[in-house]
Formats: sequence, C-alpha cells, structure tokens
Amino acid sequence: MPWIYLLIAGVLEIVWAYTMKQSHGFSRLMPSVITIVAMVASFGLLAVAMRTIPLGTAYTIWTGIGAVGAFLVGIAFLGEPVNATRIIAAILIVSGLILMKLSST
Repeated sequence: MPWIYLLIAGVLEIVWAYTMKQSHGFSRLMPSVITIVAMVASFGLLAVAMRTIPLGTAYTIWTGIGAVGAFLVGIAFLGEPVNATRIIAAILIVSGLILMKLSST
C-alpha cells in the first residue's frame, strides 16, 4: 500500500501544480481551493508512504512524478514547447525514478 499512496501523492502533486497555474496567483477561487486541497492530500499521502519507504526514495519518486507529470500536462494542456532537450530531461528523470524504485528494499 505505501507505493500506491506514493503514486497517488505524486498524481496529486501534478493536480496542484496545474491548478496553481490556473489560479493566476491565487486570485481565482476554485483553482485556489483545489490547489490547497490537493497539496494537503499530496503531503498527507507522502507522509503515510514515508512510514515504510525510505525518505530519499519516497521524496525522489514523489517529486519526479510531479516534475514529469507537470511537464506532460504543460505540453498537453498549456501549449508549452516540446524540444529534444526537454524530452531528454524527462527521460532522464523517469530513468532515475526507475533506478530509485529498483534500489529500494
């Protein structure tokens, strides 16, 4: 279960990053509320996952899911640029996540 909590926490990180962008500096109510709720839930699930998953592993995977997810959401929904350097960077992050998962006990 801790890995499922960590995965959900990472997805919620993507949600709060996207809705924070949509809040326009917390000047729009609904995106701001969603951001805060998703942040609290994401941190809460990360904390629960860290009961059994080592700090370095949990935090790296959580931030990696958020980083790559936000990158993909930015491309898909916000029209952010796609170029070789950004794609290579995302691939390297995913590779690191896989190695971190494989190295955990």
